[in-house]
Amino acid sequence: MAVGALAKSDGKDYPGNMTVFVFLACLVASSGGLIFGYDIGISGGVTSMDPFLIRFFPSVYAKEQEVVETNQYCKFDSALLTLFTSSLYLAALVASLFASVTTRKFGRRMTMLGGGVTFLVGAILNGFAMNIAMLIIGRILLGVGVGFSNQAVPLYLSEMAPAKMRGMLNISFQLMITLGILAANLINYFTAKISGGWGWRISLGLAAVPAVIMAGGSLFLPDTPNSLVARGKEEEARSMLRRIRGTHDIGLEYDDLLAASEASKAIDNPWKTLLERRYRPQLAMAILIPTLQQLTGINVVMFYAPVLFKTIGFGGTASLMSSVISGGVNMLSTFVSIATVDRLGRRKLLLEGGCQMIIAQVRKYALPDFRLRKAASMNVNITQLYLKWLVQFLLGTLILIKFGTDGVATISRSYAIGVVFCICVFVSAFAWSWGPLGWLVPSEIFPLEIRSAAQSMVVVFNMAFTFIIAQIFLMMLCRLRFGLFYFFGVCELLMTAFIFFFLPETKGIPIEEMDRIWGRHWYWKRFVEDGGNRKFQMASNAV
Repeated sequence: MAVGALAKSDGKDYPGNMTVFVFLACLVASSGGLIFGYDIGISGGVTSMDPFLIRFFPSVYAKEQEVVETNQYCKFDSALLTLFTSSLYLAALVASLFASVTTRKFGRRMTMLGGGVTFLVGAILNGFAMNIAMLIIGRILLGVGVGFSNQAVPLYLSEMAPAKMRGMLNISFQLMITLGILAANLINYFTAKISGGWGWRISLGLAAVPAVIMAGGSLFLPDTPNSLVARGKEEEARSMLRRIRGTHDIGLEYDDLLAASEASKAIDNPWKTLLERRYRPQLAMAILIPTLQQLTGINVVMFYAPVLFKTIGFGGTASLMSSVISGGVNMLSTFVSIATVDRLGRRKLLLEGGCQMIIAQVRKYALPDFRLRKAASMNVNITQLYLKWLVQFLLGTLILIKFGTDGVATISRSYAIGVVFCICVFVSAFAWSWGPLGWLVPSEIFPLEIRSAAQSMVVVFNMAFTFIIAQIFLMMLCRLRFGLFYFFGVCELLMTAFIFFFLPETKGIPIEEMDRIWGRHWYWKRFVEDGGNRKFQMASNAV
């Protein structure tokens, strides 16, 4: 057995199948990913538009207009510009802490509704922004909306879905994120061509559309049986469980929900409980999975893509079109994960995606024209693992050879195609592995008594590292130059090793039975007792 793998599960197989009701509810709930994805995609495109820079960041615009002999690595280095992008993620971090309380006391649905309304107000402020202060306040409100939705939506999807299809339905959240990114890239491409210099207002203001979809959809969503039981609405929970499973034979699952609820009610402070030794595996995953997800460098590529492309010599419109291409690859590749996650499992996709990103990162910025031709003639029998490692280091090497350490160069068409290709390889790997599974795995491993607090911690660390990377990326690019992409390559090497050794497989295991996997793991079993974490035996086990 692989070091981190799980032995054959003896968990329960609850009756029931996918119903149309569950599918539609999960589809509407996953629209919460649209607001996150739209913001990721829109920020980089807007900050590459000259009219926007002239109005809000004139010093950055002046530096951009300097002759090509200027160091290309440093022309977008501006603390104020990065604050515009990263302020949203800091706000989301703080908001997720409050969202933990609302999710537990008022349910997942109300938390999503609050997030959608707040995001709508922020979108309106940004669309009508007259100064930096108005722009930043709007971004902060957008961040509050993202924090609330990212807290509630993954939990909602995992709790509504039947165990055998939980992966597929949960990944619909990531699919909506990629759809939002692609829509934002397309909108930026066309609004950048609007004469008069006000296209950026449309780009920012159209964030109201996904906000209305999420808020409006939340009004019609049912709450999950898990949430209803936790709030004392037991009969309503029983009725909802029958409806979403499409069967009256829900006794086994319902009894386990009640037992989980009793365990939850015995917990006065879920944050303090999460720090107990018996929850050490869940705590580690709540911290490390979202942290490592951001250290792939994906958000650097997605929300700074137009700026990044302009930095290495693409024209303004060309940089936006390249972002559209990478956004399209991102969305289409997510379907690979949807189709395979419940069949191949979480570990295989995470390991494959991590190796592929390692290769793409290093090569992404250093492959010159003659090496492109040489790469095409490489032995096709080389092992897949070697190819994946090679591709992550492509990005750093492309920049090293073409721009060196002084950042002065021009690029040819074939070189530009090579850069876009490597970025697409990188994005596709993320889209079917760390992108969706970085949200899926944490949302399905927490027992009910710590679920809201633990999911908040996931969002906190995700947003904290998104904020840090967004805030320092342009500065690091200016100072580390091509070495920045080697840094991300090393991070991907470490996170792939972490998955191999420490993450057990979770596919097909009922969410309220998930604590069993840690008692069988070679490392985590030392932290849990009797093969699981619960103080209470599941009611149905005692029958």
